Amino acid sequence: MTLERRRHTRIDSINLLNFSCFDDQDRLVEQGMGRTLNVSVSGILLETTAKLDLNGVVYVTIAFDEDLFSVKGKVVRQKETGENIYEMGIEFLDLDEGQRRYLLEYIKMFDAST
Repeated sequence: MTLERRRHTRIDSINLLNFSCFDDQDRLVEQGMGRTLNVSVSGILLETTAKLDLNGVVYVTIAFDEDLFSVKGKVVRQKETGENIYEMGIEFLDLDEGQRRYLLEYIKMFDAST
């Protein structure tokens, strides 16, 4: 588990996901597959071969074991980590209480198993 100067605990967790990214005009600019590198209640670190627009709106569906978790987010940071490999910090937007509880339980369960 990674504890930094962040609001929420992040766990290192690799999960496959798909995404669709939209610009500020609500136009689809990119879609594809990637994986999480870490997860928290407030967002994920996404690794993919597509460079997404900073501040772009992203809809992701993450495979947490047998469950699919869909959420809206925003690209808040990005960096290239290799040739055509990018890491993007995705901040979750508009989480409802059920989604928040699900993430808290996932993090608690993951932390207990390590």
